[in-house]
Amino acid sequence: MTARPILRFILAAAYLAAGILHVLVPAPFLGITPVWVPFAPVVIAVTGIAELAGAVGLMIPRLRQAAGIGLALYAVCVFPANIQHAVRDLALAEPHLGWAYHGPRLLFQPVIVWWALWVGEVIDWPFRRRQAA
Repeated sequence: MTARPILRFILAAAYLAAGILHVLVPAPFLGITPVWVPFAPVVIAVTGIAELAGAVGLMIPRLRQAAGIGLALYAVCVFPANIQHAVRDLALAEPHLGWAYHGPRLLFQPVIVWWALWVGEVIDWPFRRRQAA
């Protein structure tokens, strides 16, 4: 088995777990949702459903590219919530998670975007195979 199917499974499992949590235990996500997001409980539920659909889609070859694009866009769209979570937590006198968590999480977001596109077979970069001349 090559790296792409293994990393596809890992990303799908992560989004499956996150989707289940968004749907069944929304309270922690409501706490990090920016105040400007309208109908936050509905948005949290819809994001959970999107994560579940993306996870399933990655595992179905004919849906894989659409799922990869969808999950990449999703990672971009939730980035404000990740920033909000970091700002709120780090502003506390005693942060719950601190920079050791928030720094890597924020820096890793572009990698998640790439990861979704790569395992979704939307892109090959940087692993493009050389064409025979």
